[in-house]
Amino acid sequence: MTYDIDKMLSIEVKKEIADRYFGFRKLIEDDTRNYDDQVAASFRRLEQKIGFDLVRLYILLKDERLIHDFFQVTGLEEQLFFDPYLAESPTIRKRVFAGRPVHGLTQKSRFRNMGLDTYQELVENIDEYRENYAQLRSEQETIAEEIKLFYRKNDLGTIMGFLRGLDGPSSHKAGTMEGGLNPNTGDSLDKKMKVSPPPPLDDILPDIPQIPPLDELKTLFKVILDKAYRQQGEPEMRSLVHP
Repeated sequence: MTYDIDKMLSIEVKKEIADRYFGFRKLIEDDTRNYDDQVAASFRRLEQKIGFDLVRLYILLKDERLIHDFFQVTGLEEQLFFDPYLAESPTIRKRVFAGRPVHGLTQKSRFRNMGLDTYQELVENIDEYRENYAQLRSEQETIAEEIKLFYRKNDLGTIMGFLRGLDGPSSHKAGTMEGGLNPNTGDSLDKKMKVSPPPPLDDILPDIPQIPPLDELKTLFKVILDKAYRQQGEPEMRSLVHP
């Protein structure tokens, strides 16, 4: 009778330990999966919003020296999504400008306003991206800390040693050949079941700096846009937006 009670208690303790271990582990895995989904969504927004804004500006400026001037005045450190082919491709030009609002009394003002409007959208989209980026970085750090805490409290090797103690001194004397727990089982399981934290966010998404608001940059940017307008033979934005 005593043996049956001990066996029942041993089973209950093992179940409680297993439930707690795998319950905590599932919470961490769920958090990691949710974080990965958010990172993927942020990358899509980066491409579809900031990427398209920058491509429009690259096409408007066209000349690489003017694009370099643009990066100088904005403080952007790398030419995201830049490819000289973009400015030369009629298909891409039509696609990224299709349906864009055009306003201004003259060809020059319409060209200039397209650049200024696009820059304003870029400012807003980068601000939104940076806010989301900060949240994701905090989330990544939280998950990394959760995993450290999890392993401090749930060392699988220690848990397996404790479970062997519940089974009595003979539980592993003959090793796995007699159905007992091998003393190294905890170590090997720990390696197989290791939960790694998500990589640093900087390794996945660019940390884009904040750029000046349009009001601060308008005078300098108009000079750059006017140069681009003259170099390109005074293009008509309405013909680009409405094929």
